[in-house]
Amino acid sequence: MIELEGVPELVDPVMVAAFEGWNDAGDAASAAVTHLEREWKGEVFAVLDAEDYYDFQVNRPHVWMDGGARKITWPTTRLSVVRVDDADGKGNRRDIVLVRGIEPSMRWRSFCNEILGFAHELGVEMVVIMGALLGDTPHTRPVPVTGVTSDPDLARTLNLEESRYEGPTGIVGILQEACTHAGVPAATLWAAVPHYVSQPPNPKATLALLNRLEDLLGVRVPQGELAEDARAWQLGVDQLAAEDSEVAEYVQSLEEARDTAELPEASGEAIAKEFERYLRHRDDDSDPNATAGPTAPYLRDPGQPPSPKPTGEPPRPEPPDEPDENRTDHPDRPDPGPGPTEDAGSDGSTGSAGSGEASGTGDSAASGTDGTDDEDG
Repeated sequence: MIELEGVPELVDPVMVAAFEGWNDAGDAASAAVTHLEREWKGEVFAVLDAEDYYDFQVNRPHVWMDGGARKITWPTTRLSVVRVDDADGKGNRRDIVLVRGIEPSMRWRSFCNEILGFAHELGVEMVVIMGALLGDTPHTRPVPVTGVTSDPDLARTLNLEESRYEGPTGIVGILQEACTHAGVPAATLWAAVPHYVSQPPNPKATLALLNRLEDLLGVRVPQGELAEDARAWQLGVDQLAAEDSEVAEYVQSLEEARDTAELPEASGEAIAKEFERYLRHRDDDSDPNATAGPTAPYLRDPGQPPSPKPTGEPPRPEPPDEPDENRTDHPDRPDPGPGPTEDAGSDGSTGSAGSGEASGTGDSAASGTDGTDDEDG
């Protein structure tokens, strides 16, 4: 029995979820939900029991000091709710339920059923899951983001790709299919992270996911300092890549392949969409009362120990020719390929036959999180 004491009746609620682990390359997806929770001042109303879903030898709890008191933070999944008073810039309100956690180690079906139980009790109208995978995409180009769904009607109405992926999946794929079987409209947004610079954070990929979420839901998403973080990240990677001629040549080859693939698709519609987004956020940036985000753009849960302050130095690019089983061109994982526009690209599958396996070929073993093997899901 799910009890939601203190949670008011929600207006047109949508659930947005992301999970650390195998589907979170560069921590891009989990950082996107963290950003929303911080910018919209989300209030946690439910925490899943860690004993039910996590192997603590895989995802270990953290011990930390809070003043003179010793505390433990357990790996888990938290749900929070945010109320967006001016969701569309026209004064209309919309509530959003944010789900942020770690890919569970066990009992995935029960895990998804519990999340769907909350969605049912809250009257959630649609579930949007975010993920990120490693791909052959240059860091100098817009991050490919693809939206996929298993619902043919939703694919038509929201201009999403209908997934045809077959292969190993993660909790993202399992949750999307659970939503589909429960009759809850669900979509997954996949961002492609350059495999040669896969260490977190990746604010450029996080920003790309949030931009696509904004387009999908028609809700204005505050960017805070994320846009500046993304520019600084790209500049830093540019400088580091320039120091290694092998990496620089490889990046150039990726750029040429991407530009060639995108040339026929460089439509006026994509340019118009980007210009509309610029106009929306120009008003936000000019607001003298707007609250800027904190220096550290990716905060952990309130109960977790404080993270070290970022140095501002981007991760060093990795040599391109070193084999990596986490790459999306692994024989068991689909190749995302270059995307046509900033808002449509790699999702973890080949062509139209599977955009991100409708949700779960994202790959974040290089992200430093303790994801589990999806074959056990």
